[in-house]
Amino acid sequence: MPNEIELFFWATPNGWKITIALEEMQLPYNLNLVDISKGDQFKPDFLKISPNNRMPAIIDPDGFDGKPISIFESGAILQYLARKYGKFYGNNEREHVLIDQWLFWQMAGLGPMAGQASHYRNYAPNLVDDQKLIEYGRNRYFNETKRLYGVLDRQLANNEFIAGKYSIADMACFPWIRAHEFVGQDLSEFKNLLRWYDVVNARPAVQKGLAVGKETRRDQKSLSKEEIEEQARNLFGKK
Repeated sequence: MPNEIELFFWATPNGWKITIALEEMQLPYNLNLVDISKGDQFKPDFLKISPNNRMPAIIDPDGFDGKPISIFESGAILQYLARKYGKFYGNNEREHVLIDQWLFWQMAGLGPMAGQASHYRNYAPNLVDDQKLIEYGRNRYFNETKRLYGVLDRQLANNEFIAGKYSIADMACFPWIRAHEFVGQDLSEFKNLLRWYDVVNARPAVQKGLAVGKETRRDQKSLSKEEIEEQARNLFGKK
């Protein structure tokens, strides 16, 4: 049994990517909460691990060379775990490349666009007075997120999972698709994506991964104006 991996986490789609992977790979880990709404991501000790002041991050006490290694960026963490333990990453270089391209698609497209859609839908109305600007941003990122959902829906038309077999590409995309209501998307419009979502969501390890940090989640609608403004300063750098 490997030593516990130190996981630096908050309950967000990017954080859940890693808890799902750790549960799927049956790897022991110790949870370190990084409350991004309070600015924990800017603390000096965390910045030594994640210089981009973003979670998740991990420290593996048993790196490839037997020495501890710290890794930030969720995509890099998924690749590292999959390579090290030989799980959910295909069986040859052709399969590695197929998985990688959908992993990078999520990192560069689905995550950032859905994140911006969420910002303009759920945060900006409380932070910005210019309603035309809010409406422009909301429409821009809603439409782009919907386009990306369509890309994934077409990929899943002839594949049970994103890269054929269940892999880290599915683990990367699932938490962002799970946030479909939060970003204003209707999964019933994407029958292949909905079928895939239900299959992945039913996996016991996925449910275990999603349960991590559940008690820390707060409904944005329950926050006071002062709490929202504090979150904005810590999350978006708003003065």
